[in-house]
Amino acid sequence: MKALVTGFEPFDGDTINPALEALLRLPASLGTMSLAKRAIPTVFGQALDVLAEALDEVQPDLVLAVGQAGGRAALSLERVAINIDDARIGDNAGQRPVDRPIVPGGPAAYFATLPIKAAVRALRQAGLPAAVSNTAGTFVCNHLFYGLMHQAALRGGAFRAGFLHIPYLPQQAQRHVGQPSMALEYVVQGIGIILATSAEFEHDLALSEGTEA
Repeated sequence: MKALVTGFEPFDGDTINPALEALLRLPASLGTMSLAKRAIPTVFGQALDVLAEALDEVQPDLVLAVGQAGGRAALSLERVAINIDDARIGDNAGQRPVDRPIVPGGPAAYFATLPIKAAVRALRQAGLPAAVSNTAGTFVCNHLFYGLMHQAALRGGAFRAGFLHIPYLPQQAQRHVGQPSMALEYVVQGIGIILATSAEFEHDLALSEGTEA
């Protein structure tokens, strides 16, 4: 089995992005699963170009995109991506789209196809804070998530995919005073658990919001 994991470059004045830092710490394989890793520019449009190239090259069975969500205290597996770009800040190229569809004429939304509730249960059993999230925002994270699921649909469901939002790292606390953070080792551990759970479960658990985990 092959998995592709993506992580964003730093943005909005930060010099690091925990998603990219976690990507660099991941091993080349997890058991029998080989891992391919790709850095994604935090730029509308370019992010999807890099993603498409990676999908063509890797031909993965599973894809997990990872992004920073400042203010969140838990590993948040996103349920749904929506077809809209609406940026509060500029991306790394200075673009700030407002009310713009990601794919004109595309579906209003796509749901993740990874077993997000099973993964939340596994993360909590490992002692990590985790939750199912119902909003991936409207910045480049949601842009990539929607583009990823659109590619999955165009490719006939050739792979299962989802998006993970992660907290700040402790070293970002000086710039983001009072915001929750998570040590990088726990983020990397969490990504491994999500991938292993996704390989184990083809279908998700029937849990309400994953809260019974």
